Amino acid sequence: MWIATLSLDLLLGDVHSLKEKRSVVRPIVAELRRRFAVSVAETGQLDLHRRAEIGMAVVAADRGHCLEVLRSCEGLVAQRPEVEILAARERVFTEDDADGGALPDAAVRQ
Repeated sequence: MWIATLSLDLLLGDVHSLKEKRSVVRPIVAELRRRFAVSVAETGQLDLHRRAEIGMAVVAADRGHCLEVLRSCEGLVAQRPEVEILAARERVFTEDDADGGALPDAAVRQ
């Protein structure tokens, strides 16, 4: 079993309040959940109205499928004109990692 996570640091476009931020972030989170069946939530930058962090996770039988799903998620967010991806952080784990095994594979893109 493989577990992969992706954290996206986002800069939001013409947003002037936390209420406007929610109106941008909520549809993105909902679409990711619906289209890719991933666990997804806004995970950081909660008090800033022009920044957001969205975290997502997927579990699959093979590593390649996990990465394919997360890269598709990143692509969907990248296509949205109202957001800019500042950084993306992928982490990949096996079930053995949860038992205190080796550190996960990690990649950060900026």
